[in-house]
Amino acid sequence: MNDYKYDTIVVGGGIAGLTSTAYLARAGEKVLLIEKNDKCGGLVNSFSRNGFQYDAGVRALEDAGIILPMLENLGIKLETVKSSVSVGIGKDIIHIKDRSSLNDYRKLLIKHYPESENEIDQILKEIKTIMKHMDVLYGIENPFFKDLKSDLNYIFKKLLPWLPKFIFTIGKINRMNIPVEDHLKTIIKNDSLRDIISQHFFKSTPTFFALSYFSLYLDYFYPKGGVGKLADVVKNKALELGGEISLKTSVTKVNANNNTLTDNKGIVYEYDQLIWAADAKYFYNNTQIDLLKPKVKEQFEATKSKLISKRGSDSVFTLFLQVDEPLESFKAISSGHFFYTPSKKGLGEIYRSELNHMLENWNRFSKEQVLEWLDRYISLNTFEISIPGLKDPDLVPENKSGVVISFLSEYFLFKKVQDSGWYEEFIAEIEKRTIELITNSVYPMLKDKVIGKFTFTPLSIQNRVASSEGSIIGWSFESPVPVINNIQKSAKSILTPIPNIFQAGQWTYSPAGVPMSILTGKLAADAVLKNK
Repeated sequence: MNDYKYDTIVVGGGIAGLTSTAYLARAGEKVLLIEKNDKCGGLVNSFSRNGFQYDAGVRALEDAGIILPMLENLGIKLETVKSSVSVGIGKDIIHIKDRSSLNDYRKLLIKHYPESENEIDQILKEIKTIMKHMDVLYGIENPFFKDLKSDLNYIFKKLLPWLPKFIFTIGKINRMNIPVEDHLKTIIKNDSLRDIISQHFFKSTPTFFALSYFSLYLDYFYPKGGVGKLADVVKNKALELGGEISLKTSVTKVNANNNTLTDNKGIVYEYDQLIWAADAKYFYNNTQIDLLKPKVKEQFEATKSKLISKRGSDSVFTLFLQVDEPLESFKAISSGHFFYTPSKKGLGEIYRSELNHMLENWNRFSKEQVLEWLDRYISLNTFEISIPGLKDPDLVPENKSGVVISFLSEYFLFKKVQDSGWYEEFIAEIEKRTIELITNSVYPMLKDKVIGKFTFTPLSIQNRVASSEGSIIGWSFESPVPVINNIQKSAKSILTPIPNIFQAGQWTYSPAGVPMSILTGKLAADAVLKNK
């Protein structure tokens, strides 16, 4: 008997792979989860440094009718708190409490762009409409996490009345699939105002996804102990149900001809079915298919060609600070989740055509010219700031604060700098400029109070979670995404050309936040069980 033979093997221990493993274990499958790092979670991850706890990926969670139903369905307890959001421009900061806060957002924009009042009202009207669509979209617990055979009350009182509204709403959503920058150009003439609304989104984010952010702010919650607690409780449930997890193990080859895979230690595993919840490009580049049926091989190669030619979305640069200042000082200014833009001018083409030109002509740009570009990029950017202690005071030492400052970053910029030999210097320059800017604009208490700091770059993210181009939400929106991005077809997103191999996670469906990663993990597990 082969000790390494499993009913199902799941590759990738992010939240999608963990979800698949838990459901398969519950169904009695002999299931193994393989994860390259020393802990599971991927971008749903928390860690501690010198007594300060931080979140390594997402800063808060949105239920989307998926996360909480999944936990309930698996019988998992998770203590959570509301993750309140603040939004600021310059010295003006608003706190998002409920839907009436949209009026505060209107006043904030009009104060800085009084000449654009009518255009602001038009955009806010669209946001209100999208909020109604969101109410429908996430209006009930997702049916994939309900026992439809026994829960007749859910079927007749919730699901059936909801379906017609859902179908109508999906039609509206699909018509808002154009890049948000292009959509805003049809409404707003002021370039700076367009930037302030859109520049903290990934490049070419679909309009509906971007303008739904106000609903998402109201939906954010935070697990006590950090975002990584979500991954921990799902992992523990998978183990409790009999699943196996192999950490610090990388898959080097998948042989689809004989249903085996090989790890970095040379161990060969046998599987009946496989769920790939890791980087899609890696799977297609490292899977042998030469003995499969011609039609399967043809479909596999066509899919591979489509995926390999695409890239991941923007990545992020994240600065982690340890601050010798009590939480109360920060609480007086903002919530623990804060989207902040120091300047009302906007980035313009700094992060688009200027950056592209610099990357395409890298050898013609001196270090000084790159840093001059960096000066402008930092000073006009939008920052996502997270203060974990304002959500859970147990996450920091007494009378101290942990501050996490992030902004969108281009992977290939950091790669060019690394290849040019001044990567560490570049990171130090970014740290210096970011701390100075945030100190001089919104958190003056940072001055001389930073007692420790470290960073994650797009290269760090790629190395840690094996994510193409360090992407945190999957495929780039700048060209047609190579995977399903229509919610009506999400159940098909987990299929691969190989009948007994399924896929899940951020490279399966676009855009791939935590809820969709969980959903695809559940759908893949369901497909495995049905395929038996």
